[in-house]
Amino acid sequence: MNHDAYRSYHEVNLGAQAAQASPVQLVLILTDGLLEELARTRAHIESKRYEAKANSLDKCVNILNGLSSALDFDSGSEVVVNLGRLYDYCAQRLYHAGYALDVVAVDEVIELITTLRQGWQGMQANHG
Repeated sequence: MNHDAYRSYHEVNLGAQAAQASPVQLVLILTDGLLEELARTRAHIESKRYEAKANSLDKCVNILNGLSSALDFDSGSEVVVNLGRLYDYCAQRLYHAGYALDVVAVDEVIELITTLRQGWQGMQANHG
């Protein structure tokens, strides 16, 4: 399989999805990408591919930072503050996973993001 061609197709497809997405759909796209990269991170740790692990962790933290930066902290909403704290906690757990080579920490973040994603899916289902 030509990985460069697949990556190029994936990027074009992702760009097309993002261009037409609602804010909730954008969050779902980002969480899907985060979950995919977390799975890769876990596999890199287990396979002792340390450089690839570092690159994957950087991608994960960048996605978390993107999700956090989209929050409207000026609203003073408790939900927004708690989401920001959750994203920060996930990033801290991933930093720990990186230096301790701890797949349990990665699994914890996967579980948290999966639960959060389910909540966003429920919001999308209820509000379109």
